[in-house]
Amino acid sequence: MTDATELRLRTQEFLAAHPPASTDRGDFLKARFDAGLAWVHYPEGLGGLGAPRSLQAVVDAELEAAGAPDNDPRRIGIGLGMAAPTVLGFGTEEQKRRFLRPLWTGEEVWCQLFSEPGAGSDLAALGTRAVRDEASGDWIVNGQKVWTSSAHSARWAILIARTDPEQPKHRGITYFVCDMTDPGVDVRPLRQITGEAEFNEVFLTDVRIPDAHRLGAVGEGWKVAQTTLMNERVSIGGMRIPREGGMIGPVAKAWRERPELRTHDLHQRLMKLWVDAEVARLTGERLRQQLVAGQPGPEGSGMKLGFARLNQEISGLEVELLGEEGLLYDDWTMRRPELVDFTGRDAGYRYLRSKGNSIEGGTSEVLLNIVAERVLGLPSEPRTDKDVAWKDLAR
Repeated sequence: MTDATELRLRTQEFLAAHPPASTDRGDFLKARFDAGLAWVHYPEGLGGLGAPRSLQAVVDAELEAAGAPDNDPRRIGIGLGMAAPTVLGFGTEEQKRRFLRPLWTGEEVWCQLFSEPGAGSDLAALGTRAVRDEASGDWIVNGQKVWTSSAHSARWAILIARTDPEQPKHRGITYFVCDMTDPGVDVRPLRQITGEAEFNEVFLTDVRIPDAHRLGAVGEGWKVAQTTLMNERVSIGGMRIPREGGMIGPVAKAWRERPELRTHDLHQRLMKLWVDAEVARLTGERLRQQLVAGQPGPEGSGMKLGFARLNQEISGLEVELLGEEGLLYDDWTMRRPELVDFTGRDAGYRYLRSKGNSIEGGTSEVLLNIVAERVLGLPSEPRTDKDVAWKDLAR
């Protein structure tokens, strides 16, 4: 199906058969997935129709106009933005049919077990081990992961672990789907500077993962992980927002409504950041148009870089604009939220939370290297450990 008119008619027929006002939300979302209207560019039977990605906007517009419920994408962003494209690209047919539907409907939340305290920004240096149990064929996993968003509410996790320490660090890694309810999975809150524990550290002790939950070939986990990481950076830095959406919105609103706060210097800085935010928004639109023709590439790293810088500069300007009021903080209560709400809290929260934007989803330093090498074509930095067996690396 490639015709927008036909797809619009199909969506209208679906709405007539499942009126949003009288259909249970969960039943509506399941029916939408089964009708191929979840993500139209996915294959038939997996929530899509094999249509061009650009036609998703046709479906979304019809559903929004009818007041249809969404699948709460902010709460399940890791599943939608990272797990789903990885499962689609490397999963078996059985895995796709098992995981994609409850992932999209929000029945099962996903998290990402990638980062480790001993690896820092060098993800390929990870040390979590997965050893094959020859008797059962299962994998026994031991290690520690950190900065894991939503681990406290997740049913499944995408996990990379080292299966061959004799290989260099980028090889000998395998990609798994881990059941977060299994014995040996210990999730502990990490309280942040915001007062919340949005992140977690996860300890894995003799966690048994069946080989049927492996994504991709043994030892090719780094290749699989690149699909996850590229999609992650697009989902973080390339979100669709309206003009003055995101962090720039509250600052522009305060500027218009409170003239007593204005100074010439703040005006100049606000105008520059407003323009930067609009450029970033339009660049994100262009990036999404490029995605219609293929898979995300390293350009997403550039978008994520700009997202982190803008958020930190805008939130800093907002605190300065508000003066003493900007030093206040609404609530230090320890809680474990299911999503990040930048615009639903006060300026103090935005200022503190934005500090993490240059770390999560790949540090800005790592992303600068990616942009330099893969977008600009500059020479790679010297890497003396590239061909050294992981077990022989200094730690």
